[in-house]
Amino acid sequence: MYNELNETKASPFQEVNIGYTTKEAINEAKRCLNCKNPLCVQGCPIDHNIPGFINQLSMGNIGAAMQILNEKSNLPAICGRVCPHEKQCQGHCILNKKGNPVNVGKLERFIADFDSNMLLTKEKLVPKNRGKVAVIGSGPAGLTVAGDLARQGFNVVVFEWQKEPGGVLMYGIPEYRLPKEIVRREVKKIEALGVTFINDCRVGDQITVDAMLEREFDAVFIGSGTSVPKTLTVPGITLYRVLQSSYFLRMVSLYNSGGINRAAVPLIEGEEVAVIGAGNVAMDTARTAIRMGAKKVNVVYHRTIEEMPALQTEYNEAVEEGVNFLWETNTLEFVGENNTLKAIRVEDPEGEKLIPMNRVLIAVGSKPANRIVSTSLGIEVNEVGYVITKDLPYGMTTRKGVFAGGDVVHTPQTVVLAMKEAKMVSKGIAQYVDAVKLLSLSE
Repeated sequence: MYNELNETKASPFQEVNIGYTTKEAINEAKRCLNCKNPLCVQGCPIDHNIPGFINQLSMGNIGAAMQILNEKSNLPAICGRVCPHEKQCQGHCILNKKGNPVNVGKLERFIADFDSNMLLTKEKLVPKNRGKVAVIGSGPAGLTVAGDLARQGFNVVVFEWQKEPGGVLMYGIPEYRLPKEIVRREVKKIEALGVTFINDCRVGDQITVDAMLEREFDAVFIGSGTSVPKTLTVPGITLYRVLQSSYFLRMVSLYNSGGINRAAVPLIEGEEVAVIGAGNVAMDTARTAIRMGAKKVNVVYHRTIEEMPALQTEYNEAVEEGVNFLWETNTLEFVGENNTLKAIRVEDPEGEKLIPMNRVLIAVGSKPANRIVSTSLGIEVNEVGYVITKDLPYGMTTRKGVFAGGDVVHTPQTVVLAMKEAKMVSKGIAQYVDAVKLLSLSE
């Protein structure tokens, strides 16, 4: 039952990591030692009651396990799939000393999938009379703030510039790691809490933060992430077929969802492709390029494998799928003919060389766009463009009533770290709105 999504997907983008059956999940849950001082919780950025939900699952109480998950997370089916468990909960498990930790992520995923498939949990709607909050962006941070505030009695409206909510979850993480139906399902759960989503609305163009505060909103949360990709300062960067990995991943996502045809995806079957960078986005890009029919994919990274930012599991799976890695290799130039890429000039420990290449996908990080901030008064950013916030109330910018969190405040992080930050900001927003209303009553 719980692998039905996998069985109906197009083969190249079928979900790679298959979930547990009920029997497998319960057997795995029974391996948990239910430690008095659980190290797994210490490793979880949002302090999940991991022994609690695993214990309930071990006894077959999946509804109770889901209630525990809902206390901390708005996106358990997503976190169960894409969080770096090997560095967090799972990596801290006491059984890791024997090389066989409890698979916390797959258990979280199983509970969330089972709950949704069986329609076990239906949360009660809370009256929306505490205030009205605008949320800009519907990635992990925006969805977390929206869900948390809706549960606390706030009327929340989410503004998303794409045609569907989900942000990086929908358009940045490949289908084989995170099926888009899972994202849609999690968004619907937040919508069921009374949250309104306004899609295809670019804040900064169609509406501004100033207008939001002047009209109807008591507070605004900016969770727009880092939508501007960083680039390289090397000759040939503007050649045709040298492009950003984020654009490539977005176009593949649109193709998989039926939004565009195959010809619009910027990769021709049989091409030799270079991916510049070695973070998780680079691994996603390389593995997606293979699925789209690339003849050969080379990940080019200027440091060693030990310094690779990507998770070991992501690297291992990329290797298994045929991705080639060029370590300690600096990109010197993109070489073209008739303004079209033909090769890349690199330098490795053996010296300079020219490698024929049909396409380059750049995955060297991203930074915030300034469209929202530049069209609003009084929101300051630091020297590299990240929004400045304070600790009291937590997450408020230099503009009163405007809050920010997630990647727009810090350098790009994982889904769960964006959620951790957003949960703290949602508390700050609630405190601020309550205080303002209290003051207005006393005047």
